[in-house]
Amino acid sequence: MNRMMIIPVVVATIAALCVAALGATVTDLGPWYQALAKPAWNPPDVLFPMGWTLIYALITVAAITAWRAAPTSAAAEWVIGLFALNGFLNITWSLLFFRFQRPDWAFWEVVLLWLSILAIMIYCARFSRKAALLMVPYLGWVSFAAALNWAVVQLNAPFG
Repeated sequence: MNRMMIIPVVVATIAALCVAALGATVTDLGPWYQALAKPAWNPPDVLFPMGWTLIYALITVAAITAWRAAPTSAAAEWVIGLFALNGFLNITWSLLFFRFQRPDWAFWEVVLLWLSILAIMIYCARFSRKAALLMVPYLGWVSFAAALNWAVVQLNAPFG
């Protein structure tokens, strides 16, 4: 494997690990979170780290696949930019929900996160259907998280 093939693997893996680590660092399942009323369909807390691990693995493979398939360096830069924006929004949701204890703000932010996933899928599908399809579970996961977030807002508002 030549150097140009390994760079996307290294960069995407390090980026995914950083986003996952930062997200985990700002996620606090302490007393405030435990005291929130949650819908009956809220999964057990133990499932979230397992789900996120799988999702981050798929995101990493999607980023590598899209970056390698990009037809031009400009397209590759767009791939990097879209995934970077998505990582930023992913961390921001955790900050808003857990650190600032504002599920109401986090809900509106998760809409942006969802749109960023859709943007990645649409953009990457032009030159890598595989990369776009690898993002489908992430879109589903965030759709579920958004519905759960909205239910938490409805059951616990007002915040702040």
